[in-house]
Amino acid sequence: MTPIDSKGYRAASKALETTFGKTPIPVRGGGSIPICYTLEKELGIKIIFMGFGLDNDGLHSPNEKYNVENFYKGIETIPYFHKFFAEMS
Repeated sequence: MTPIDSKGYRAASKALETTFGKTPIPVRGGGSIPICYTLEKELGIKIIFMGFGLDNDGLHSPNEKYNVENFYKGIETIPYFHKFFAEMS
């Protein structure tokens, strides 16, 4: 888990709010992505997950979908994350 008071989380939150116009709500996720533990251990950093899907996307189900608008908003969000993260250094 990445602490919500960490620089990475704060940069991600600000980036998401800039793009989507709403404050994100932190959720616990990504636990089934095995490489995460190794990356955190080897690199000594916490991983930031910025999900752009919606609860009703049916992730990994037969009727899985993904909103194209969220795809483009995700693309718009990533540079903001890098910008805000660098400004906090």
